[in-house]
Amino acid sequence: MDNRLAWAQAACARIMRPVIRLALAMGLKHPHLEELLRDLLLDEAHRLWRAQGVKAPNISQLSVTTGLNRKAVTAKVRETADPLPNTDVSPAAKTVTLWLQFLSDDPAYRRLPIMGDAGTPSFEKLAREGSRGNVHHRAILDELVRLEMVDEVDGHVELKADAFVPAQDLRSMLAFLGDNSRDHLLAAVSNILGERPPMLERSVYANGVAIEDCESIHELVRQRWSTLHHELVDKMTHAVDTAGDSPLGRIRVGIYTYFESAVKPSGTGDGES
Repeated sequence: MDNRLAWAQAACARIMRPVIRLALAMGLKHPHLEELLRDLLLDEAHRLWRAQGVKAPNISQLSVTTGLNRKAVTAKVRETADPLPNTDVSPAAKTVTLWLQFLSDDPAYRRLPIMGDAGTPSFEKLAREGSRGNVHHRAILDELVRLEMVDEVDGHVELKADAFVPAQDLRSMLAFLGDNSRDHLLAAVSNILGERPPMLERSVYANGVAIEDCESIHELVRQRWSTLHHELVDKMTHAVDTAGDSPLGRIRVGIYTYFESAVKPSGTGDGES
């Protein structure tokens, strides 16, 4: 049991180090993180007890599960609002994704008229399909211009981005960081805990690699991901459109690359959980 706790603590330290780096860079201090950790402990404790059939765990049960004293348990009297947007419901993101799909068929679609005839492609039609008619195309266009992802000139709009990465919007970037990292870790944690059949969660790594080779490998991954991205969007779009009355779920597929200068023994290897 002591080994399990030590192993789990070491794994959590590895996971949390980049989180702490982000927190300090953004100005968060120990009191902010302490409050955050307490609230997350209580949220997850509630989830654990509900999974065991206890709809409303009492203070003692929550205290024993989390290690928090009764005063700390009762300090959280209401749910706190999440100030970050949901990344899976952005009409702007869906419009850009659809636009990129068209681009894979014809590079000329990078520049489109804002409004067009019935039989010609236009941004208005893209935005209507991307938002399923729920958001006016002008609002979506204004948002993409604000994010510096498109240029609007003389009744036309040109896509500048190769993916929906709202680099000019810190709030949206933090939302993507939170959602993407959360689901990556949820897959890995599910595999460790054996909650369901193993999910895909793997990596390949190498030490002792020249930085220019790291950059070359990074570019290779970008190129391969672009192809897979289009295939996934087609598959997911068809799945959403044909879901019908079947049981519904959500899925996120991601990929990452990270490299840095490091002095470590050379070698390569695979990793998975």
